[in-house]
Amino acid sequence: MEDTKHSGRVDMAPLGLFIALGLVVGGWLLGSEIKATRLSDRYVTVKGLVERRVKSDLAIWPLSYKQAGDDLSAVFAKTEANKNDILQFLKEQGIEPSEIEVGEVHVVDTQANEYGGGNKAPHRYIVDQQITVRTARVDQVAAAAQKTIQLLQKGIVLNSERGQGLAYKFTGLNSIKPDMITEATHNARAAADRFASDSGSKVGSIRQANQGVFSILAADQGSDTTEPAEAGYANSTADSSLMKTVRIVTTVQYFLDK
Repeated sequence: MEDTKHSGRVDMAPLGLFIALGLVVGGWLLGSEIKATRLSDRYVTVKGLVERRVKSDLAIWPLSYKQAGDDLSAVFAKTEANKNDILQFLKEQGIEPSEIEVGEVHVVDTQANEYGGGNKAPHRYIVDQQITVRTARVDQVAAAAQKTIQLLQKGIVLNSERGQGLAYKFTGLNSIKPDMITEATHNARAAADRFASDSGSKVGSIRQANQGVFSILAADQGSDTTEPAEAGYANSTADSSLMKTVRIVTTVQYFLDK
């Protein structure tokens, strides 16, 4: 009987030691997981800004004109005369025929408007037409646009409706995108390094990255702010500027290591 009791006590000791050791290992693993989780929450969000000044490479110049009167034949004749004068003007400014598109003639009979009510138009017929210049020779167009007073002296009044005037475009965005993205990411990393240095940390791997969008602004609208703008042409004033600013803001999150 005594031997049986003694052997029973001996068998329980390793079991208790095993349980205790398991609790210690389990606690260490749990603590390591919590520590790793907390370290993974340490990150910094930075922005990288890049701006480049570029020159427009496409000019779109619509020249709209109209005539009004009660005799349709006479009105049409005046419109034809206006067209010929404008084409001659463009030729004198060095614009090539291949760069000119003559639009259709539009005729409005104001007396045929059944919704006109009691307000009678001063003239029965309104005839309008548009000539559009589209060229990569932006300097040629810019110089010609400064001489349109010559058309005014011939009695030709060009329509200047908002958003329908001379527009300069930049079509080479794809050719500069890669270098600008690389530079913006480099600037973001430099900002993260400065932050980490001040906080006694080291910059780790990228947690999350947002390339951002490219915006094209008028040349004098670039700024130091890193707030992203909408994609494409930011506003209509960019179209009126021969020189432009291309802008990209990237947002990157970096893990911070001790």
